[in-house]
Amino acid sequence: MATREMRLTKQRLESPQQTQTTSSMIASEFIGTYILVATVGCNIMGGSGTWASLSNASSLMVMVYSLGFFGAHFNPAVTFALWLGNECTGMKALKFIAVQLLAGALAGFSYMSVFGGSLNLMPAPGYGWAGAMTIEVLYTFMLCFVVLQASVSKSNPRNNEYFGLAIGFVIVAGGYAGGRISCGCFNPAVAMGVDMASAHNHGMYWSFWYLIYELIGAGLAALAYRMFESDSVDPSVKKFCSEFLGTFFLVFTVGLNVLGMSPASALSIGSSLMCMIYALSKWGAHFNPAVTTALTLCGKAHPGDLVLYISAQLLGGLVAGLAYMTLEDNAFTLRPQNAKYGWGSVGFMEIIYTFVLCFTVLNVPGREEGRQIYGLAIGFCIIVGGFACGSISGGSLNPAVSLGVDSSASFYGANKYPLTEFLAYSVFELTGAVLAAVLTNIVRPSTGLGFTKELE
Repeated sequence: MATREMRLTKQRLESPQQTQTTSSMIASEFIGTYILVATVGCNIMGGSGTWASLSNASSLMVMVYSLGFFGAHFNPAVTFALWLGNECTGMKALKFIAVQLLAGALAGFSYMSVFGGSLNLMPAPGYGWAGAMTIEVLYTFMLCFVVLQASVSKSNPRNNEYFGLAIGFVIVAGGYAGGRISCGCFNPAVAMGVDMASAHNHGMYWSFWYLIYELIGAGLAALAYRMFESDSVDPSVKKFCSEFLGTFFLVFTVGLNVLGMSPASALSIGSSLMCMIYALSKWGAHFNPAVTTALTLCGKAHPGDLVLYISAQLLGGLVAGLAYMTLEDNAFTLRPQNAKYGWGSVGFMEIIYTFVLCFTVLNVPGREEGRQIYGLAIGFCIIVGGFACGSISGGSLNPAVSLGVDSSASFYGANKYPLTEFLAYSVFELTGAVLAAVLTNIVRPSTGLGFTKELE
C-alpha cells in the first residue's frame, strides 16, 4: 500500500537477501491485491456482518507489513496518489495498476466460484450517485493521504513501524462509517473485482464511476500531501490545515456511525482518530480543543497557537456536521441518551473520559521521544469512553465533536435551544482537560503547568 523504494530501502524491512526487482514488486502487488479483494468478497458473501470491515482492514494491514519493502500499494488510487506526489515513476505506476486490476478481477471470480453467487456493486437505496461519490471520494482521500503522510513523508522516523496499522485501520474508520452507503470500496481494484463477479447477472456499470470517484480522492490527497511537504508553505498554515482535516474526518465519522447505527461505532471513530494522528503528528494532531487546552496548560503546546488550533478544530467540526447532515438528510442531538440519566450523569461521564483522553495524550511518550505507540493509545481512548459512557452521554469527549453534532441538529431543526448542549458539553470536556493537566503535574512534577522554556 505504501512505496518503500524512495526512502525506506535501507530501513525496517531490509535484509542482505532482499532485493527489489520489477518481478518481485509485480508479484507483491498481485498477491496483496488478490488477498485483499478475496477477503472483501468472502466477507460480503459469507455474511461476516459486524466484523467484516475489521477483517478487510486486517487483511490490508498484514499484507502491507508483509510486502511493504516491495511497494505494497494494492490499490490503483494509492498508486495514482504516489505518482502525483512524486513518490512513484509513471511506468511503474502503470505496471502496478494493471496488475492490481487483474488481481482484483481474478479474486472476484474466485469468491464467486466458491460461494456460487455475488453481490452487485451499487449505492445503497436512497443515496444514489451523490452519496456513493461523497463516501468514496472522502475516504479514498483519507486512505491515500494516510499512506503518503504516515509512510513516505520525510517527517516519519527512520524506524517507522506504525505505517501498516495506520493504513489498514482507515478501512475500519471508513468501512463502518460509509460502507452501508457505497459498499466502502476506496479502491478501484476492489470495485472492479466486486462488479466483475456480478457482471453475468447485472452487467458492469458502477465500478467505472467508482474509479472516477476514487481517483478524485487520490488526486486531492496528493495535493494535500505536497502542500504539507512543501518548505514554502508557512507552518501556521500547515497547522491550521492539519487540525481542520483531522477534526473533519473525526466528526464526519462520528456522524455517519451514529446515524447509521453502526455495530462498531467506537472502533470506527477511534480508528479515524488514530490514523489521522499518525498522518499529521508533526503538525500537532490535537483535533480536540480539550486536548489543546491540556497540552497548553502543561507547556507541551505553545500558548500562541491556542487560538489557531481551536479555531481550526471548531471549523472542522462545524463543516463535518453540516456535511453528514446534508448527506444523510438527518441529524441527532447532544443530550442524555436515556430518560433515566440526567445532566449530572452526563457531566460526570464527559469529565471522566475526556480526562482519560487528555491524560493519555499528556503521558504517553510520542514521536519526539522516538516512541510509536502514541497514536494507538490515544485513538483507543475513544473505544474506552465510547463503550463506557456512550449509552449515557453519547461519548463526545471533544468540544469540536459537540459543536459539529449540535450545530447540525440546530440546522436540521432538531434543537429547541440551538448550541446550548454544545456549551454544556464543552464545559464538562474542558473541565476534564484541566483535571488531566493538574493530575499530570502531580504525577510528573517536572512537567509543570504553563509555558515551558523548551517551547521558547
